[in-house]
Amino acid sequence: MQFFGFRVLIKRIKAIRFMMADKTVKWTKKAIIIAGIVYLFLPFDIIPPVIFPFGFLDDILVWGLILWYLSSELDKYWIGEKPKDYSGKFRGKTVVDDVEYNVDDEKAEKGGSDGDA
Repeated sequence: MQFFGFRVLIKRIKAIRFMMADKTVKWTKKAIIIAGIVYLFLPFDIIPPVIFPFGFLDDILVWGLILWYLSSELDKYWIGEKPKDYSGKFRGKTVVDDVEYNVDDEKAEKGGSDGDA
């Protein structure tokens, strides 16, 4: 089990913004975040006040569950595991400038002709 400290909690909360902006994240994970935000502003609580006498404790519990459920996805954004997607930046561009390269002939490398095995 991973240590769940205050710093990790803050970093995961900050990573939500980057996760929501990423187009490769499934819409269901984004919907969970949106549902959690909506739940914060609802005037009623799903967990009755008899169990949690303070109104904000159920919100903390719900967001704790959301952060726990999405922890592997959120950790990619602050640990640095998430690869950057450059497909949008280079879409439709087929020309590469300022690159030097050499094309070697395969026949010259093998030292033979087409009939050699």
